[in-house]
Amino acid sequence: MRTAFDAAGPWNFSANNGEDKDDEAGSHRYRAIFISDLHLGTPGCQAEALLDFLRTHPSDTLYLVGDIVDGWQLRRRWFWPQSHNDVVQKLLRRARKGDRVIFVPGNHDEFARGFVGHHFGGVEVVEDAVHRTADGRALWVTHGDYFDGVIQCAKWLAYLGDNLYEFTLKLNRHLNSLRARLGLPYWSLSAYLKHKVKKALAYVTDFEEAVAAEARRRGHQGVVCGHIHRAEMREINGTLYCNDGDWVESRTALVEHYDGRLELLQWEGSAHPAARGQQAMPAAPTVVARAWGAA
Repeated sequence: MRTAFDAAGPWNFSANNGEDKDDEAGSHRYRAIFISDLHLGTPGCQAEALLDFLRTHPSDTLYLVGDIVDGWQLRRRWFWPQSHNDVVQKLLRRARKGDRVIFVPGNHDEFARGFVGHHFGGVEVVEDAVHRTADGRALWVTHGDYFDGVIQCAKWLAYLGDNLYEFTLKLNRHLNSLRARLGLPYWSLSAYLKHKVKKALAYVTDFEEAVAAEARRRGHQGVVCGHIHRAEMREINGTLYCNDGDWVESRTALVEHYDGRLELLQWEGSAHPAARGQQAMPAAPTVVARAWGAA
């Protein structure tokens, strides 16, 4: 996640090495923010980090691009700490304050698809959406599970894979607890396995190309999705593919500035812990990818 993406085509991608940060790091307002795969209701959800990000990154529109609540795991066993409730309250509070909050359900919160067209606490529930950027580009917003052959053709295998993923995350938490005591940085076991297994890489590539092709078929210039927990921004046959990642491992979000510029951010959290009686110093997120429209 820390490696920047290479320049590609007319979208003019560029890496960011820390320069060109906003003057008020951590408190910049965006035209739109896209987040997905929070998986509230599981121990892997990094709710505290998400709360930090939401508190310091207001936006006119907030897209919740699926798998916000993990109904699959909650059916197996109930897990709902206060921090997860705080995230829900924060989302509802943003809607009450006038921000537009749009929820596109995914496969893990597919129960919400029965409420498409309704509003709950100011949150709009939609099957999918089209976001128009400030410079006029149309981005199709969809969770992406409809393009996952495992989900569509062998749901039992998807459930099995989900349980194995949860086991990997549990193992990963113990491993990183040990690494922290040794003074070593966070390391993602599941991300490592995904990058090493050729079939997993082929699955990701097929998914990305299928989603981009459907956006192109619908006449849109790009697509924003989630589902595969792999943050990415690249051009695929002339279509901008954006995956906003997840808040289980990568802690990433896609944002749009008021000039239409799109960035993929990774959130690290507060730069310095708060001293007694003082407020914590907010940190600027790491920009891992950036794109503009065609000239």
